[in-house]
Amino acid sequence: MQRRDFLKSAGIGALAAGVALPAQAETTTVKWRLASSFPKSLDTIYGGAEMLAKRVAELTDGQFEIRVFAGGELVPAFGVLDAVQQNTVECGHTASYYYYGKNKALALESTWPFGLNTRQMTGWVYGAGGMELLREMFAAYNIMHFPGGSTGAQMGGWFRKEIKSLADLEGLKIRIPGFGAEIFSQMGAVPQSLPGGEIYPALERGAIDAAEWTVPYDDEKLGFQKVAKYYYAPGWWEPGTHLVFYVNQTQWAALPSAYQAAFTVAAQEAHLQMLAAYDAKNPPALQRLLQNGAELRRFPDDVLLKAYAIAQQIYAEESAQNPTFKTLYDSMREFQKRSDAWWTVAESSMANFMQAVQRHK
Repeated sequence: MQRRDFLKSAGIGALAAGVALPAQAETTTVKWRLASSFPKSLDTIYGGAEMLAKRVAELTDGQFEIRVFAGGELVPAFGVLDAVQQNTVECGHTASYYYYGKNKALALESTWPFGLNTRQMTGWVYGAGGMELLREMFAAYNIMHFPGGSTGAQMGGWFRKEIKSLADLEGLKIRIPGFGAEIFSQMGAVPQSLPGGEIYPALERGAIDAAEWTVPYDDEKLGFQKVAKYYYAPGWWEPGTHLVFYVNQTQWAALPSAYQAAFTVAAQEAHLQMLAAYDAKNPPALQRLLQNGAELRRFPDDVLLKAYAIAQQIYAEESAQNPTFKTLYDSMREFQKRSDAWWTVAESSMANFMQAVQRHK
């Protein structure tokens, strides 16, 4: 009997006897759409989603494909949470403080005035139980969340006129989201909510008097220095801003476990790489901005002190009526106290020394 005839006969015999033969592994192909809140022109912040998609494809041999759409292409820039929650798209890349109006607790996932810096925020999320607390909150929105990049501490924005005291904020029309908008409002300003792509034309035509966006690299790309002269720091309302990937929970549950692992790993890589990119790009970008006419300013002490006092009042009032906010805020604030004590001993003292030495060279 020839070999192939024997194998054929053996296979038929095994089936007849009810013996299962090894099955050829089936490959699952998954195609998702990701709605971003950001324009393509902002290569680093928009690029976080592109990196996620690239790494997911590489880790799954191209079988898990995520197609990225810029803000406004599929859904409005500020409509990402609703789109993912309702399964209009499978996933999204956004900033949770854009949805402050739904629940102020959502903003805590991004940043909060006078809150955690970037390293502290990452430490709280990955090392101090923050991920579990945040996922409890997002479960109410049918969303699985993943940290999706960080800008680091942000700048205080661009102003068409100099801010010399608290009185100069009266009636000032400023683009700013979340808690920052509420605090500026209580200081007499008139906050506006605008997506990134609409800020420059609003500043140019005088529809707003000031605007905050992110950091020098992105601000330079959007050209704010051409229409507003004064560049303020610090961005006290965004001391360590995190972006986020949202995934519809039903879609997540349907993913093969290997694809879930690929997405998780890719999100972590994107989170790390975005911050590294900004840390590399911001110093030369700030230098170029100043060389091209931008004037760096620090917010006056009366503005900072008033903003801090208002923030503490807002947190106390919200904690009294919003259990989710209180749970998150109390955990983050306790972590901040412990972390700040450590930073004072090591990180801050070292940084202060090195800055002093550099200034005298």
